Amino acid sequence: MKGSVSTYWRKTRRLTAWLLLLWAILTFVVIWFARELNEYQFFGFPFGFYFAAQGILLCYLGIIVYYSLRMSALDAAHAIKEE
Repeated sequence: MKGSVSTYWRKTRRLTAWLLLLWAILTFVVIWFARELNEYQFFGFPFGFYFAAQGILLCYLGIIVYYSLRMSALDAAHAIKEE
Protein backbone atom coordinates (compact mmCIF):
# COMPACT_ATOMS: atom_id res chain seq x y z
CA MET A 1 0.00 0.00 0.00
CA LYS A 2 2.83 2.41 0.78
CA GLY A 3 4.19 2.19 -2.77
CA SER A 4 0.76 3.01 -4.10
CA VAL A 5 0.42 6.07 -1.89
CA SER A 6 3.88 7.36 -2.82
CA THR A 7 3.05 6.85 -6.52
CA TYR A 8 -0.20 8.75 -6.02
CA TRP A 9 1.55 11.71 -4.43
CA ARG A 10 4.34 11.70 -7.02
CA LYS A 11 1.77 11.88 -9.82
CA THR A 12 -0.17 14.57 -7.95
CA ARG A 13 2.94 16.72 -7.50
CA ARG A 14 3.94 16.25 -11.15
CA LEU A 15 0.48 17.27 -12.39
CA THR A 16 0.45 20.30 -10.09
CA ALA A 17 3.94 21.36 -11.19
CA TRP A 18 3.08 21.14 -14.91
CA LEU A 19 -0.13 23.09 -14.48
CA LEU A 20 1.64 25.70 -12.36
CA LEU A 21 4.24 26.07 -15.12
CA LEU A 22 1.45 26.50 -17.68
CA TRP A 23 -0.18 29.11 -15.44
CA ALA A 24 3.10 31.01 -15.13
CA ILE A 25 3.65 30.95 -18.89
CA LEU A 26 0.14 32.20 -19.55
CA THR A 27 0.34 34.86 -16.88
CA PHE A 28 3.79 36.30 -17.47
CA VAL A 29 5.23 35.27 -20.83
CA VAL A 30 2.19 35.85 -23.01
CA ILE A 31 1.39 39.21 -21.39
CA TRP A 32 5.06 40.19 -21.81
CA PHE A 33 4.44 40.12 -25.58
CA ALA A 34 1.18 42.10 -25.41
CA ARG A 35 2.49 44.94 -27.59
CA GLU A 36 3.41 42.53 -30.35
CA LEU A 37 0.06 40.76 -29.98
CA ASN A 38 -1.80 44.07 -30.28
CA GLU A 39 -0.83 44.19 -33.96
CA TYR A 40 -3.55 41.58 -34.55
CA GLN A 41 -7.27 42.19 -34.15
CA PHE A 42 -9.77 39.81 -32.51
CA PHE A 43 -13.47 40.79 -32.60
CA GLY A 44 -12.36 44.37 -33.25
CA PHE A 45 -10.09 44.55 -30.21
CA PRO A 46 -6.29 44.39 -30.10
CA PHE A 47 -5.43 40.74 -29.45
CA GLY A 48 -3.17 41.50 -26.47
CA PHE A 49 -5.97 43.43 -24.77
CA TYR A 50 -8.56 40.76 -25.57
CA PHE A 51 -6.33 37.95 -24.31
CA ALA A 52 -5.57 39.79 -21.07
CA ALA A 53 -9.23 40.67 -20.50
CA GLN A 54 -11.01 37.49 -21.60
CA GLY A 55 -8.80 34.82 -23.09
CA ILE A 56 -6.56 34.25 -20.12
CA LEU A 57 -9.59 33.74 -17.86
CA LEU A 58 -10.82 31.00 -20.18
CA CYS A 59 -7.36 29.41 -20.07
CA TYR A 60 -7.42 29.50 -16.25
CA LEU A 61 -10.84 27.87 -16.28
CA GLY A 62 -9.47 25.19 -18.60
CA ILE A 63 -6.59 24.52 -16.20
CA ILE A 64 -9.04 24.12 -13.31
CA VAL A 65 -11.31 21.76 -15.24
CA TYR A 66 -8.35 19.68 -16.46
CA TYR A 67 -6.93 19.44 -12.92
CA SER A 68 -10.27 18.38 -11.53
CA LEU A 69 -10.79 15.67 -14.15
CA ARG A 70 -7.23 14.32 -13.86
CA MET A 71 -7.36 14.26 -10.06
CA SER A 72 -10.71 12.45 -10.11
CA ALA A 73 -9.22 9.82 -12.43
CA LEU A 74 -6.08 9.57 -10.29
CA ASP A 75 -8.17 9.21 -7.11
CA ALA A 76 -10.21 6.43 -8.72
CA ALA A 77 -7.12 4.63 -9.99
CA HIS A 78 -5.54 4.61 -6.53
CA ALA A 79 -8.80 4.01 -4.63
CA ILE A 80 -8.53 7.32 -2.75
CA LYS A 81 -11.81 8.49 -1.24
CA GLU A 82 -12.68 11.95 0.02
CA GLU A 83 -13.39 12.15 3.71
